[in-house]
Amino acid sequence: MSPGDLDRFRKCLALAERGATAGERAAAYAAAERISASAGMTLAKAKEKLWPAQPHAGQKTFRSRRTYAWAQPAEPVKPVTVEELRRQKAETEAWRKRATAAADRKLRKHLAEEEAYRAQQRAMQAERDREWAQSRGL
Repeated sequence: MSPGDLDRFRKCLALAERGATAGERAAAYAAAERISASAGMTLAKAKEKLWPAQPHAGQKTFRSRRTYAWAQPAEPVKPVTVEELRRQKAETEAWRKRATAAADRKLRKHLAEEEAYRAQQRAMQAERDREWAQSRGL
């Protein structure tokens, strides 16, 4: 029986069980018999193919289902150890020291450049002051 026939057979049986009227249920049952006969099976064999025999009371049955990554159980959480916390703290402190040292170097460079600029401006102003004083005859 093809998957399409199996699907139609399942739907006919569902309608035969839960149809609204007796005529509807009888027609669905007759259609299910025709589908099983076209596949060369009896109605009982087709039902068995659709729903395999139920396991005994003590048995468990497992149906294979396609599982998705999001449907998998999550891995148990591993607790963080004291050693791991200490290692993380040491890494953070080392990073902070490197960042502070880089900031200090940058600041010292900037202050040195600024001081050089100020010295240059003072020298230029002193030269202008001398020129002014000479032009006044002082």
